[in-house]
Amino acid sequence: MIKSMTGFGRGEAKDIERQFVVEIKSVNHRYNDIVIRMPKRLIYLEDQLKNLIKEYIKRGRVEVYITLENIGDTDTRISVNEPLAKQYIDCLKRIKDEFSVLDDISVSLVSKFPDVIKVSPKEEDEDAVWNCLKEAVSNALQKLMKMRASEGVKLAEDINNRCTYIADIVNKIENRSPSVVLEYKQRLYDRIRELLDDDVEIDENRLSMEVALFADKCSITEEIVRLKSHVDQLKKTLKESHPIGRKLDFLIQEMNREINTVGSKSSDLEITNYVVDIKSELEKIREQVQNIE
Repeated sequence: MIKSMTGFGRGEAKDIERQFVVEIKSVNHRYNDIVIRMPKRLIYLEDQLKNLIKEYIKRGRVEVYITLENIGDTDTRISVNEPLAKQYIDCLKRIKDEFSVLDDISVSLVSKFPDVIKVSPKEEDEDAVWNCLKEAVSNALQKLMKMRASEGVKLAEDINNRCTYIADIVNKIENRSPSVVLEYKQRLYDRIRELLDDDVEIDENRLSMEVALFADKCSITEEIVRLKSHVDQLKKTLKESHPIGRKLDFLIQEMNREINTVGSKSSDLEITNYVVDIKSELEKIREQVQNIE
């Protein structure tokens, strides 16, 4: 089953201390480009996140938005630097005794001295953080992949229908091709009759040689065979389960090359119109393929 590169998913997860909300969107891109926006305190998890996403997504630009809310204890810890506070108090006592200062030493006074009260981030259980975040990301990825798969089904159906239409036109070109040579022979014969007197005998061998040269010059048998082969390969590729975007792009390029050759070899108006129809369909398929993983 093919997958589109366009999708969106949202996932949530929480434990006793934190809650994660993750939103992931993906769009078409030539390579696998992952951009993650999350709180700075989670930067150490970036590589793990990218590896997780790559398990689901092989191609496309992926943008991940992560928000974190603390629902347990505060994420900071306040502590007292007791040795330092003791030194401040001892200094204040010496000043009081030495200079007979009457003012009392208060807690509010000591707490204002630098580094007596220290505010530091709470140490987190990294495994717990990762497990909670992984759950939220996995939920978002599953929803995103479901959306990508759903759109992929529609893309495959559209491309398959266009391939069937192209195959029908190729058959019409193949059926028309022999008539082009016969019509050329008849036109050549009639033209010679117009230019020569009726009593002049036409050299049939010479006429046959000219027709043979024309037939060889405008032969599109090889191109028709390759076009049919490419159409079959394209249809089979649509049923493959692994990423097929690059392969489809290559097949479309080859089909374009073959049909261009057919157009350059043929001087028949009907075949030329068929060529235009196929090129139009190939362009529509190419646009669809740009969004397939």
